[in-house]
Amino acid sequence: MIPVILSGGAGSRLWPLSRSLFPKQFLSLIDKNTMIQDTVLRLEESGEKIEPVIVCNESHRFIVAEQLQQINVLKRSIILEPVGRNTAPAIAAAAYNALKESSEGEDPVLLILAADHSIKDTKTFCEKVKVAEKIAAQGKLVTFGINPKSPETGYGYIKAGKKLDSGAYNLEKFVEKPDLETAKKYLESGDFYWNSGMFMFKASVYLDELAKWEPRMAELAKKAVDFATRDCDFIRLDKDSFSSCPS
Repeated sequence: MIPVILSGGAGSRLWPLSRSLFPKQFLSLIDKNTMIQDTVLRLEESGEKIEPVIVCNESHRFIVAEQLQQINVLKRSIILEPVGRNTAPAIAAAAYNALKESSEGEDPVLLILAADHSIKDTKTFCEKVKVAEKIAAQGKLVTFGINPKSPETGYGYIKAGKKLDSGAYNLEKFVEKPDLETAKKYLESGDFYWNSGMFMFKASVYLDELAKWEPRMAELAKKAVDFATRDCDFIRLDKDSFSSCPS
């Protein structure tokens, strides 16, 4: 399993505490560690050695490297985005790079995480990750849902379908930011979860789906990795290709 931590956000909603050159994932908002440090350390509670891949803005590269060094974590790689293109292209770049760096025939399972989440129950989180890893290894796309506490209209929702033997559910549908009345109905039904933005899948499975639904994005993300350059410990995605990716 390769953890891929997405750290490209600007954290603009927490301005002026969070700024474009030093967004919230690099701040100590919850405890003594920064949010990205907590994201990495959370995984270590599973008992496995963790070497994450970080996808971040080019201007944040030294901050990321320094903050990982502060908690004595070896990174697998730091992938630099020349421009922000949101979640799907960032994951695609990480997936293509994972396949590129893997042994022939190897298809790594990727755990996609945001750098700015706060998760208090790390034990349960790690247990769910292990369940998800087994499902993802079978070629499934896995998303993590959050039990909703209120009818929020600023989140995406996922509806659970048939329950599987593993304790997971088939995903029936995804709804992007419903209105208040709809969100209330979702909350009352008990069948809906907040979309966490955390996912798990084999690299090839994600890329096959991306090529099916967003072929241009998949093509340009692959080119961005194929023509990427190494700069010390960093992987610089090809600017022309990645900048042309649909956002």
